[in-house]
Order: sequence, then structure tokens, then C-alpha cells
Amino acid sequence: MILEIKNKIEKELEDYISDIDKIYNLKKISPLLFYSIKEFLLREGKRIRPILFLLSYLGFSQNPKEGLYRSAVSLELLHDFLLVHDDIIDKSPLRRNKPSLHIVLDNWLGKNKFKFNGMDLAITVGDIMYAMSIHSFLYIQEEKERKERALKKFIEAAVYTGSGEFLELVLGTKSMKDVALSDIYKIYDFKTAIYTFATPLSTGGILAGADDEQIDILFKYGIYLGRAFQIRDDMIGLFGKEKDIGKPNVTDIQEAKKTLIIWYAYNDGDKKVKDYIESLFCKNKVTIKDLINIRKIVRETGSLDYCKSEIKNCISKAEKLINKLRMDDKYKINLSDYCMRIVSV
Repeated sequence: MILEIKNKIEKELEDYISDIDKIYNLKKISPLLFYSIKEFLLREGKRIRPILFLLSYLGFSQNPKEGLYRSAVSLELLHDFLLVHDDIIDKSPLRRNKPSLHIVLDNWLGKNKFKFNGMDLAITVGDIMYAMSIHSFLYIQEEKERKERALKKFIEAAVYTGSGEFLELVLGTKSMKDVALSDIYKIYDFKTAIYTFATPLSTGGILAGADDEQIDILFKYGIYLGRAFQIRDDMIGLFGKEKDIGKPNVTDIQEAKKTLIIWYAYNDGDKKVKDYIESLFCKNKVTIKDLINIRKIVRETGSLDYCKSEIKNCISKAEKLINKLRMDDKYKINLSDYCMRIVSV
């Protein structure tokens, strides 16, 4: 089922890009703008958010409406908009094993001297992607009241994700000793869990007519999954291979991001470990040697095992919630299996 849904999403994404050109004449306005959007959106991706949206909607809907897959694409557009801006903030050169959009546009500008660069162009492209996401969200031919409620939830996700990004940057200015566990989970919830899991699941349920109790369960279920997903992502970011994660694996350390895996290592480590982590976050350029050292520290302090335990704890809480969902068993089973596959270690 999941593969079939994903293939339909890919087809709908291609169709939407073609249609958006007809609606707004993007290619006529600027071929560079149109092809930049097209190339970035069609890069190979997991499509987690639209898949979750569809599983939730189809699990509650008695009569799926026209425009469903076009609306599902909105979650991928929102994701890509956030990726473009995130890569600019992190100064990351890679995304999905290809140059980040701002690098692509920098290369197009070449060595000519302008008062702007690829980052400036990419910010604008990202803004357009966000507008496109709202445009596509409205395609589903559902009841007006449901669409309005779902759209509000969708917009909330953008607000909260931006807030999470802001909090993460501010937290990056603090010493590790001043960072609380609650600070990290607040960022995980706002920056990842809400827009990646809780919003796709709850908006799908809202559009399908699920009651408020079920919507609340879907949202909380998404929060626990999102936490597990982000902890797992931090672990992969530190220990995974660059070609597998699609971006440099020193990015989080370079940006002094206060992740759970580093937080635990710091708090469980001796003074030498604490001093090393603090100095590492102050370095202008993190090296492979630094990466090897921090990996060793994470293992020796028990942080890696702690994070695996936290993932299992989040999954356990999520599984208790999904049992309360009154959705079609076929979709509930697929939803549970799919989520466990992408968050488990």
C-alpha cells in the first residue's frame, strides 16, 4: 500500500509542477525560477508527510474526495520550502545528495560580482514554494468548514516550525551547561514533530471528518513519533555516512546544535569531556578528527544507548495512542507499520 501511495504522490507532484506553470506562467516569468523549483521538488525523497496525510485521511474517510492527492502534495511543498531556508541557515552545501538550492543558484551566477548571491535567490524561491503549498492544499473538494479547520492547522505548522528554528538558533548561542532537557524537546516538537508527523496526521483526519477526540489522539501520536524520528535523525547525522544522509555529517556540530545525544554526553561526562564539547561548539571549522572524537565520547558516556532508550520510550507511548484510533483497520495497520519503520533503531 505504501509504495502505491508514494508512486501516486510522485505522479501528482510532477503534474502539479506542470500545472503551476500554466497557472502562473513561471517559465515565462523566468526559466531559471521555474526549472530551479522543478529540479528541487523532483529530487528523490521519502515523501513522509504526504504519505502520513493520506493514510490518516483514507483511514477515516467514507468517501474520498476529488483533489485529495493534489492536497497531499502541499505537505511536500511545505517541507521543501523549509529545507531550502534551513540549508541557507546551516550553510549546508548538500541536500538529497545534490547541491543545495542556494549552491545551484550561486553556480548559475558564476564568479560575477553582484550585490546579491545564490542565498538571496534561494530565499525567494523558498517563499514561492510556501505559497504553492497553500495553493495545492486547497484543491481537495471537501466541506468548506473542514477545509478551513485543516488549513488553519496547516498554517500553524509553518508558524511553529519557524519558531522552532528560531529557538534552535538562539539556543546555539548558549553554553551547554545552560541548556535544559526541556529546551531540546521544545525544539524537537516545534521544528520537527509538529510539521512532519502531527500536522499531516491531524489535517488528514480533520478533512476526513474525524471527531475532536480522534484529532487530538492523532496529533499527540505524531508528537511522540516526531520526537523518536528526530532523536534517530541526530544519531544518523552523527554516525551515518554522508552519501546516505544526503548532507555533511558535521553540520549539526558545526552549527553548535544542542541535540539530545550531545546534551547527554555533556551532562554525563567529566570536566575534560565538558570542556572539549564547549570548545568544539566554538570552532570555526569542525574536522573529521573532531567527528571521530565526539563519536567516541558519545559511546563512552552511554549517550548512544540513552538515545536508543528514549526512542523506544517514545514509540511505546505512540503505540498506546494508536490503539485508541477508530480508523479503518487496513489503514491503521499500514500507518503503524510505516511509522515504526521510519522511527525505530
